[in-house]
Amino acid sequence: MDNTPFEIFLVATPGLEAPLAAEAKALGWTGVIQPGGVTIMGGWTDVWRANLMLRGATRVLARIGGFRAMHLAQLDKRARKFPWADLLPRDLPVRVESICRASRIYHAGAATQRIERAITEQLGAPLATPEDRGPSITVKARIEDDLVTFSLDTTGESLHKRGHKEAVAKAPMRETMAAMFLAEMGFDGSQPVLDPMCGSGTFVLEAAEIALGLLPGRSRGFAFQRFANYDAAAFATMNAAPAPRDLSLRFLGFDRDPGAIRMSEANAARAGVSAVTQFRAGQVTDLQRPDGPPGIVIVNPPYGTRIGNKGPLFGLHGQMGTVFRDRFQGWRIGIVTSEAGLAKATALPWKAPGPIVAHGGLKVRLWQTGPL
Repeated sequence: MDNTPFEIFLVATPGLEAPLAAEAKALGWTGVIQPGGVTIMGGWTDVWRANLMLRGATRVLARIGGFRAMHLAQLDKRARKFPWADLLPRDLPVRVESICRASRIYHAGAATQRIERAITEQLGAPLATPEDRGPSITVKARIEDDLVTFSLDTTGESLHKRGHKEAVAKAPMRETMAAMFLAEMGFDGSQPVLDPMCGSGTFVLEAAEIALGLLPGRSRGFAFQRFANYDAAAFATMNAAPAPRDLSLRFLGFDRDPGAIRMSEANAARAGVSAVTQFRAGQVTDLQRPDGPPGIVIVNPPYGTRIGNKGPLFGLHGQMGTVFRDRFQGWRIGIVTSEAGLAKATALPWKAPGPIVAHGGLKVRLWQTGPL
């Protein structure tokens, strides 16, 4: 397999590019932050490793080459000469997505048709239809300043789908976001973590997996496993189970809804972290500081725009602030919210809020304190 370095684009949740770049650096890559993600250089084994190991990336795109094209006929001719067969299997449907910017080729639909035709005529591969739910390969074409760049989606389903969570709560925090917010709080696997409104358990499960050294992609499949250059034995070695870690730490989730607690426990069992997690039903006002060293409280509370009316939420946040101040001395508190007023209603000593992050059509921020 040719492992000559090429550009790999790690797609981030908008607003969380910086912690993703830091995570990539910790895994040995030098990343360049760009709007919407991080560019690294690497070969195909790096593509596999990025999909398997990065907690903050939502998708990994491999930039596989390109050429200049001034008009559609030139695009047609050069796309036919592109070495598609080196990477794409002949038997899987192909989907092409094109965007055009500041180029003489300005019609994305016409560009898509030319590229699709080039691939199907060279490979004999069928085109994916909107109804296709089975495996397919996605080729992304970007035409900017008359330069055509091809990328392959090496991921498939978004990387926030770790493969463990069948049960989700009403307004869930995506795993990729939860991992990056934990990183922004300075979590490194050595501190206890508590979520007083855990929903389906995302913050607690991510913290437990990080502490146990479990790879986020260990239980799922990826689009690159269908590419012509995939080496199943080499990838299996990369995805070997880590040595067991004996942890005295516990990762705790509370929720007033017993159904959420059952969901979280089932999700923890599927992820293999039941031994280091505990979930209990209870109100925020019933929270007590756990035994042991101080750690991190992190919570994604309701913020009105997401679940309904804001009015009663100011009182809830006030109660939450009182509980944390009175019972969690030495702990650091993090709240993810779209409403600065709700964060301030806790009367906690906030640092400057983090960057705006896109979350399900809303703009949220992480507010965090130092040790209380």
